[in-house]
Amino acid sequence: MADRIRPPQQQDPPGTTAEMDPRPRDSMTDYEGRGLLAGQRALITGGDSGIGRAVAIAFAKEGADVAISYLNEDEDAEYTADRVRAEGRECLLLPGDLADASHCREIVDSTVSELDGLDILVNNAATQWPVDRPEDLTEEQWMHTFDVNLHSYFRVTSAALPHLGDGDVIINTGSVNGLRGNKSLIDYSATKGAIHAWTYAMAQALADRGIRVNCVAPGPVWTPLIPSTFPPEKVEKFGLQAPFQRAAHPDDLAPSYVFLASNRLSSYYSGEVLAVLGGETMPGG
Repeated sequence: MADRIRPPQQQDPPGTTAEMDPRPRDSMTDYEGRGLLAGQRALITGGDSGIGRAVAIAFAKEGADVAISYLNEDEDAEYTADRVRAEGRECLLLPGDLADASHCREIVDSTVSELDGLDILVNNAATQWPVDRPEDLTEEQWMHTFDVNLHSYFRVTSAALPHLGDGDVIINTGSVNGLRGNKSLIDYSATKGAIHAWTYAMAQALADRGIRVNCVAPGPVWTPLIPSTFPPEKVEKFGLQAPFQRAAHPDDLAPSYVFLASNRLSSYYSGEVLAVLGGETMPGG
């Protein structure tokens, strides 16, 4: 029960892990790698904290070098880098705004240059901002949400494709809100639904190149995005609506990304949207 209870709290966006109460489980402390990604190079957008952090550390434990892009959360990024390097792997930090098309290209170029190639791309960066009414959703917010959540996925992937080939992997982060919608996260839901459809299309388009494209669609996850975008009273109850009556921790999600990244485990998987929803079985049903 203690895992389900948190005090009301709020941060300025984009939020930091250190200020969260309780701290999320996001460092894969008890995870033991098996060399599933040995010698591979991964780029993870939004890799400084939350799901991206847990994935970066899990990939490192599986033998991959990692580049992580993030907006400006240097403290969180350094923590993640320290954990990756503690596994004997390289970690490249790439701060900057993925709403900027040129930066999307730059992070791919830097990754390929510094890590000497790219094998796994995880499109994970996201922003959200709830509204009380559809009329409160401005065009500026709509466009910014799409630039970060969807257009960056397209732009980073487009820059990465010349460096990817047979056996390489793209994993996108979707959301339960892209499966059923959310009345207060209208633009966010729209981007996540588009990511799911884009995953299906790209999996078909890249099948003949041997590049697998999949998606993880989480339910509620306790990350800095939550206290930095939701009001305190909603943060207090966040995740209690799930059948498991709690939000996921990032550590709960990272093994799904390892599974989809590993050709030893998921070589016949492409075009899948893996919904990790804490017991919910039929989103939108």
